[in-house]
Amino acid sequence: MKKQNRVLLKISGEALMGKEKFGHDNTIIDQICEDIKEVYDLGYEVCLVVGGGNICRGVTVAEVGIERATADYMGMLATVINAIAVQSKLESKGLYTRVVSAIPIITIVEQYIRRKAIRHLEKGRIVIFASGTGNPFFTTDTGAVLRAIEMNCSIILKGTQVDGVYSEDPKKNNKAIRYKELSHEDVIKQNISVMDTTAITLAHDNKMPIRIFNIGKSGEFAKVLQNKGNYTTIK
Repeated sequence: MKKQNRVLLKISGEALMGKEKFGHDNTIIDQICEDIKEVYDLGYEVCLVVGGGNICRGVTVAEVGIERATADYMGMLATVINAIAVQSKLESKGLYTRVVSAIPIITIVEQYIRRKAIRHLEKGRIVIFASGTGNPFFTTDTGAVLRAIEMNCSIILKGTQVDGVYSEDPKKNNKAIRYKELSHEDVIKQNISVMDTTAITLAHDNKMPIRIFNIGKSGEFAKVLQNKGNYTTIK
């Protein structure tokens, strides 16, 4: 049964990069973590899934000749780096966290065990999931949907660089229309590139709603959870 005050936030690696061309932007990471703290203080149990595109993206690495499965494992390791960076910033704000990884790296983070992760949430800890699903050929978006379902979350929030899903790229066409709501089927049939098809299909099959919002806008995470601000709901 879904727990109404338990939510999962998907953060892309690019979001952590901010205005930098590579790596981490401390200012944007601090802002994101302040937003997470705001939601936590409202009484929500918070799960996080982080991408690794600011350091290494498997698909891109594969394009230069590295075998695809190996490239994807490199990307998974990048997500661990991001996860412990976010963990450190959250803990500097007085929040208790655990990073759990689908790939065992026990010197640095915990190995993912579903019941243990749920127990961390019940104890008031923020759980950061790293390494995606732990398998090559799957994106961290799919990992986010999978973990949200396993944790019995009520909703997934995907933080992006725009405030929802648009009919066209709003950076290229200022007349592009932002959708207030879409169905999972709409996203699949129209081939809308907000998440990969595997992630959307998994969300559809498990009736998991997703909200797309601008994570770069301070305070928006809490607003979107309270049905305020700008966002697109996929359900």
